[in-house]
Amino acid sequence: MAVIKPFRAYRPKNGLEAEIAALPYDVYNREEATTVVQGKPLSFLNIDRAETQFEATVDTYDDRVYQKAHDLLWGMIEQGQFVQEDKSVYYIYELTMNGRVQTGIVACASVDDYQNQVIKKHENTRADKELDRIRHVDTCNAQTGPIFLAYRANAVLREILGRTKQNPALYDFTSDDGITHRVWCISDDADVATIQNTFAGIEQIYIADGHHRCASAVKVGLKKREENPAYTGEEEFNFFLSVLFADEELMIMDYNRVVKDLNGLSEEEFMQKIQDVFYIAEQGDVCHKPEKKGQISMLLGNTWYLLEVKEEYQNDDPVDGLDVAILQNHCLAPMLGIEDPKTDKRIDFIGGIRGIEELERRVNSDCKVAFAMYPTSIHELFGVADANRLMPPKSTWFEPKLRSGLFIHALL
Repeated sequence: MAVIKPFRAYRPKNGLEAEIAALPYDVYNREEATTVVQGKPLSFLNIDRAETQFEATVDTYDDRVYQKAHDLLWGMIEQGQFVQEDKSVYYIYELTMNGRVQTGIVACASVDDYQNQVIKKHENTRADKELDRIRHVDTCNAQTGPIFLAYRANAVLREILGRTKQNPALYDFTSDDGITHRVWCISDDADVATIQNTFAGIEQIYIADGHHRCASAVKVGLKKREENPAYTGEEEFNFFLSVLFADEELMIMDYNRVVKDLNGLSEEEFMQKIQDVFYIAEQGDVCHKPEKKGQISMLLGNTWYLLEVKEEYQNDDPVDGLDVAILQNHCLAPMLGIEDPKTDKRIDFIGGIRGIEELERRVNSDCKVAFAMYPTSIHELFGVADANRLMPPKSTWFEPKLRSGLFIHALL
């Protein structure tokens, strides 16, 4: 059973939500973040990336950076730019991109559920990447970026969300990137109890995106347990900020690959090798994106080809049967010499949001071959997590991105 509880969020004062809401901290490097926050004193990126408040000579991980994040957050709360609910509630968070709507429930998930694998992961995390957010959450005494969770669709939850969305929204704005964000508050005691009880009957919740943020939030909770040996399990530090989406709501985009050389092979030699694994159909100078699992579009030179995996290389294994794994295991590693895509500098990964044009640009500039993938499905993700396995690197690209700053979970 999953413990998904309501909470007393700090949220932007009405009228400030569009100015405060910001893309996640990890979509920018320091230089980009510094540029984005110029002239935007209320942007939550000032808090999520507080090094932007210092000269470049101050290290990103300096103690002063985390203290600045704390001071900015709690200063905005003291000044009334954030308000707090009078009681514990759930929220509905709806995002619309290119006419497609997805709706999630904003709540707090349990540290214990993560520890006990009720909340399942499909990626490993790196300690060095966790450390920054551990220090940020611990110093701020608040979780500022929600974890993107998924669950199998449920009729009871679907009905409550649909009924609540008939009411006027608490927030309704469109961000600079064209994404429309709408928020509703679920405060009715009966609905709150029904949501909590319904999640208690759901056996598995899945991390869709935000593995490092999730691991960091959990480690802060465990740290605070050690600092408070008389803890009861009900304290806020035992829970972490999340937005939960039903599987039917989610869209996973393709996560594509470009490779800088052919590992000493000529184009003709490479084509000979790849024909062993894939059926090949020439497409010409226009890419027809893959339409089903098992298809990959490849750009080599100035020509696009549609690759289809031969039967003998198809696989029912939840990991090895993924298209990204088949490409890695039967092409990138044995033919192009890319044994570890996490560390090999000869491969790069391009999120589907950037389009086929970015693949063509890279092949025309610094790469020799590009692979446009068919998106991994949410049910493939569930299958990997249920098997307690890990997906290959860069298997999923979720859009749209959840905004930070719309909901703050204080650990006080």
